[in-house]
Amino acid sequence: MRNLPLKQSQRMIELKNKFESTLETTMEEFIELRELEFKNNKLDINFRLSGDNKYYYANQCAEFTKNLYSVSDEKTKLKISADGISFNPYSINIGYNQYCEDFKRFNSTDELLGFVVGFNKAMQYIK
Repeated sequence: MRNLPLKQSQRMIELKNKFESTLETTMEEFIELRELEFKNNKLDINFRLSGDNKYYYANQCAEFTKNLYSVSDEKTKLKISADGISFNPYSINIGYNQYCEDFKRFNSTDELLGFVVGFNKAMQYIK
């Protein structure tokens, strides 16, 4: 799994701690935190997210990774821990790009995003 550069990761942690401790925060800090979270969630997505829903879909993909990890067997958990999950225009792969092991293939990006959202919604009822 890829991570943000160290400076951005530290700033994101700092802002999260500030929000959790309910210190006074500004709207600019809130927006900065959301942008850093979006960048972090977007790291494993290998296609363009645009429009009003880009933050939502980036968050759904990050949540999908956590949910898949929680319901996988030990062998798959080890692969996800080591290589991560990548979201490509027509597939979800265990690994960093579209040439790694396929988890699931799709006919379009919209179908992929629909699957991710549906999987996450189903996981809410299982938990």
